[in-house]
Amino acid sequence: MKRILAGLATALLVCAQPAAAQSILRDAETESLLADMARPIAVAAGLDPKNFTVVLLNDPSVNAFVAGGQAVYLHSGLIDEADNINEVQGVVAHEVGHIVGGHVALAGRGAGPATSISILSLLLGVAAVAAGAGSAGAGILAAGQQAALGNYLAFSRTQETSADAAGARYLGAAGVNGAGMLSFFKKLQNMEYRLAIPQENSYNRTHPLSGERISALTADLQAQPAWGKPTDPALQERFLRVQAKLRGYVNDPKETLRRYPASDNSIPAHYARAYAYHLTGYPDQAQQETAALVKAKPHDPYFLELQGQILLESGRPADALAPLREATQRTNAQPLIAATFGHALIATEDPAHLAEAEKVLRQAVGRDRENPFAWTQLATIYERKGDQPRVALAMAERASLIGEPQMALASARAAVAGLPEGSSERLRAQDIQMIAQNELDERKPNRRRLSAQ
Repeated sequence: MKRILAGLATALLVCAQPAAAQSILRDAETESLLADMARPIAVAAGLDPKNFTVVLLNDPSVNAFVAGGQAVYLHSGLIDEADNINEVQGVVAHEVGHIVGGHVALAGRGAGPATSISILSLLLGVAAVAAGAGSAGAGILAAGQQAALGNYLAFSRTQETSADAAGARYLGAAGVNGAGMLSFFKKLQNMEYRLAIPQENSYNRTHPLSGERISALTADLQAQPAWGKPTDPALQERFLRVQAKLRGYVNDPKETLRRYPASDNSIPAHYARAYAYHLTGYPDQAQQETAALVKAKPHDPYFLELQGQILLESGRPADALAPLREATQRTNAQPLIAATFGHALIATEDPAHLAEAEKVLRQAVGRDRENPFAWTQLATIYERKGDQPRVALAMAERASLIGEPQMALASARAAVAGLPEGSSERLRAQDIQMIAQNELDERKPNRRRLSAQ
């Protein structure tokens, strides 16, 4: 296995890279699967599914984390390495344990005492060096840093153990077999063996050893009524589809084609090869794979979405309209699919399609505002209509989402100047203007400190 488990070397909650700094992978079918498989776990934990979400990040490491709020972040590498949906549910249950336990907010309690010990050791060390005992001072500094690290690591391990136990309870309450949680820990244990990580104790680790976690959880999980319960075959089938399309999209196409050879005529194999061929610039082969999917299930909206997307990106937007229109209709205008359909309508360059495109895209952003691509397409429509204030508003929305406050501020100001007084759109532009200005103001002290150094 070429990937390194990020959690083996770094603290899951404190040191995890913020989600905003990583690429979020958005796909209608994937988001539907993640929501459906996590919903019973969230309910069992007392969370409102409307406020809970699972976000997929484009990161090949096998990891998951929480970063505040009610969101679990999964790395694409974790989906790639999982054998089944039950293993992913076990990981999600563990992360929900962190959410309910408030571990992100409590992380400061672990770091606080550790910082105090470090500061105290620094003062003692400086005093020793000033008194002429240089080697003694260095020893005090080293010992103090080790004590600080040990304090934090012990706190982190306690949180991980607590999240394990909570996750196991949530799986049981949700009627989900806990075997996936154990099998995933065994997978991590095998990775520890391959990385030659000492198995004597977990003193110098942020997490308990996987073997310790397995021993602590096995009896409780096996005692649950859901133990031995088979995974819903339909849910597992959906997982294999999503896993295959993800591999086709993020992995090396050569690796994908080796994993899913032409002799494999399963649905996941066609899915993976369609993406691999499309990404490597073989539209004919990609369309053949997609045609096989649509032939197997003519009205599957996600197969139709892929067929339309490949046709659109191969320079055939008019041919893409029929499959994308049906995919949009069959998913009740799922925002991500609707945005692609709107883009295809615009790409035909036929003015007769502009009204439908505007309707579809406005509906898409009305249900999911966090889609920069959809806002870009709306801006294109408004530009063609000569509606500059709404062009500015759409670009302000886009800039705000992709982290460009300077552009968001300028566009929002232009929108405010041109939109009708008291309109909901003008109020929205004012909100973006205020948010962007606040963000820029927060950055100013940092710029002054950097320039003063």
